[in-house]
Amino acid sequence: MRFIFFLVLALIVFIASCKQSGKEQSNPLESSTKKTILANEQLLDKVQKQTFNYFWDGAEPNSGMARERIHLDNIYPQNDQDIVTTGGSGFGLMAILVGVERNFIFREEAVTRFGKIVSFLEKVNRFHGAWPHWIDGKTGHVKPFSPKDNGGDLVETAFLIQGLLTVSEYFKEGNALEKSLSDRIEKLYQEVEWDWYTNGKNVLYWHWSPNYGWEMNFPVGGYNECLIMYVLAASSPTHPISKAVYDEGWAGNGVIKKDTIYYNLRTVLNHFEHDNAPVGPLFWAHYSYLGLNPNGLKDQYADYWQLNQNHALIHYKYAVDNPKQFKEYGDSLWGLTSSYSINGYAGHRPGDDFGVISPTAALSSFPYTPEKSMAVLRNLYQNHDTLIGKYGPYDAFSIEYKWYLPRYLAIDQGPIPVMIENYRTGMLWKLFMRRDDVQGGLKKLGFTYPKMQ
Repeated sequence: MRFIFFLVLALIVFIASCKQSGKEQSNPLESSTKKTILANEQLLDKVQKQTFNYFWDGAEPNSGMARERIHLDNIYPQNDQDIVTTGGSGFGLMAILVGVERNFIFREEAVTRFGKIVSFLEKVNRFHGAWPHWIDGKTGHVKPFSPKDNGGDLVETAFLIQGLLTVSEYFKEGNALEKSLSDRIEKLYQEVEWDWYTNGKNVLYWHWSPNYGWEMNFPVGGYNECLIMYVLAASSPTHPISKAVYDEGWAGNGVIKKDTIYYNLRTVLNHFEHDNAPVGPLFWAHYSYLGLNPNGLKDQYADYWQLNQNHALIHYKYAVDNPKQFKEYGDSLWGLTSSYSINGYAGHRPGDDFGVISPTAALSSFPYTPEKSMAVLRNLYQNHDTLIGKYGPYDAFSIEYKWYLPRYLAIDQGPIPVMIENYRTGMLWKLFMRRDDVQGGLKKLGFTYPKMQ
């Protein structure tokens, strides 16, 4: 009788599981299981650890750097799974510091990994001190990002240097090995020829190639994600730029201040780029501010806290308004940025929206919109757990079109643990902003900041 009982029970369980499986397949973006409700702090710990692991367990093993992308479906364009990203690795360096502080790894493990990364960066090709956008992690050779983009990428280099300097600050008073690591990082920073990338003009250029020279012709100006490049260039102890490069090149002699009102909020700076979208993708509020603390930061052009907080709030209000009536947009599902999309890779922002949500947008905005970002985090982990993988939320998804891919991008995963840590403790902001050279560069450019001497 006992045998028959267990046989019947097993049959019931099997039938139930088949029904549940069928339900999941018919609606893959709904939660597959009843999740234990986690406290806010537990949720933050969880997402930080998962996204940190992109840069720890998921790193390219030879270089230790961040892979440009990780596809859990193992489908890669042009077999580029070994390509490492310069800027994304800068974000990853800071994520690893989060891992140390949150006891995900030991301090000694981090020092070993940082040593491997610095050794790799010391050996690969540089172009007047700047690294390329992509590098083959196995060989150290340049991987062209586009046909003429096979040389120095100053913006990606700035994102990398931001991370490196934060690591240097963290370890500079440590043991002999840690101090040596810090010294090696400082040397890398000193070798970047920021002033050379002006091409003799009062503006910084994004690219230079040994084959094509300045043919990419991309002077970086107007508001976007690149403020950190100008700050680091002004802060350089060896190859600094003048304030005129910032005022004329970045700020366009004041044109950058031509803002607009959207959802009753000022954009503060001019977000127009190449189209008529009134506000930029949200990574503009993240990449430069992983180390650069916008809280209280002001210059003649902007209050940078208001700039970034309004930016995030506009994205939130757009989702709540939901003018295109995309399914489930609202106060717990919002945030648009550049990410994977239904038709490849695309930039998403209000006014240029395809129904694709990128989790990094809201989650990396925690310092600006903590309650609204928490609502998205909780919604994802409680109601859409099929969108969560080993490295945290997948890069992008569309509930409207029942679309997602189990794929990640370094530049989207990296800001999540870093900006959440800045919200929780301010750790990365404190490390970066206390540097004398950074404070000197900010003063040169006309910034004020409450903790500056």
